[in-house]
Amino acid sequence: MIVRRFLLWARTAPAEARAAGAAALAGAYLRSAMSPEDRREAETALISLVDDPSPLVRRALAEELAGASGAPRTLVLALIAEQSDIAALLLAQSPVLGEADLVDAAAVGDGLAQRAIAQRPHLPVSVAAALAEVGVEEALLALLANPTAEIPEFSLERIFEREGESGAVREALLARLDLPAGLRHSIAAKVSDALAAFVSGCGWLTEERSARLAREATERVAVALAAGGEDSDAPAIVECLRENGRLTPGVILRSLLSGEPALAEAAFATLSELPLGRVRALLWDRGGSGLKALYRKAAMPAVLLPAFAAVVAALKRGGYAAASGASGINRALLAEVLIACDGLEGAESHALMALLRRLDAEAAREEARGLADSLADDAALALLVEADPQFLVELDLGDLREVA
Repeated sequence: MIVRRFLLWARTAPAEARAAGAAALAGAYLRSAMSPEDRREAETALISLVDDPSPLVRRALAEELAGASGAPRTLVLALIAEQSDIAALLLAQSPVLGEADLVDAAAVGDGLAQRAIAQRPHLPVSVAAALAEVGVEEALLALLANPTAEIPEFSLERIFEREGESGAVREALLARLDLPAGLRHSIAAKVSDALAAFVSGCGWLTEERSARLAREATERVAVALAAGGEDSDAPAIVECLRENGRLTPGVILRSLLSGEPALAEAAFATLSELPLGRVRALLWDRGGSGLKALYRKAAMPAVLLPAFAAVVAALKRGGYAAASGASGINRALLAEVLIACDGLEGAESHALMALLRRLDAEAAREEARGLADSLADDAALALLVEADPQFLVELDLGDLREVA
């Protein structure tokens, strides 16, 4: 009887009053003890309110039902088909909605609705995958920022494929700790290419020069990401390089010159189509004949063989730890290679020496940059102590370690 009176009253009541009444009826349905008959009538009344001409009524219903597990499923489904600002209230948290409901809503919803879905806690794989396929940029950013969303690797790759031109999307992808190493390298490569195109487009550098800088930056990132020995992500990085046409002898040589041979080992395995264990045995055999056989099997350019032989021989002698810094090239190791290749003759050998000297110049700049930063830090500390002689006395041991 009460529900019938409410419906009669709602025919003439103003919109604000109807909205308040709708919220009250929804609250009573969720939290009050009703007879089965009254509950059926209340549910029918609530569903009928979805057709109310005022959006205030539907918003009041959505706000009341959003977090309720006891909300009528039919009513919730009707409300998420409404305008997006109302639907988003339920899409963001309603426990009544299942995976299929959310996937369907993502397919037909606009950016606001998709973003609301993307922000749901513990978003399941199927919904995350659907958003990766159809979501607009703002929804993808919300999805990537959701720490509890289960996003499969193929969906992360799909997001980059669809929206990789967006700097905000690239940044959000890189912020994720679960980002595959191969995809991380692909993002770095795209950034390098974009910067190279911008620089050459502005006329600051020639296309050839900017392309070389982009390639070298990509190679540095690849070697750094592949570092870590047998537990590294080198095979995935190499596959990414191969697919993008960036698996060059230069990046393989850089890997060895950095004292981080994981990428080189994986690259030789890919190019020679030999198992990784067999590649390692050939590459590091004591006599050196294994390297020559592996090199031919991988169809590498003959002009670079002396450089590879020299760096592998130096690494086998030991004493060359992985270099630090952005370039990663060990200058002492590179010096041995330069000496070994210095007497070679011919145009191709001259090209090899030019490559090695460019790598040396790159490493020297990085070394100088690191030294300059260290000297600047020392100078800043000296000025601080000069201004306040009690500074070091007041620092505790932990502070001293942090300053050092």
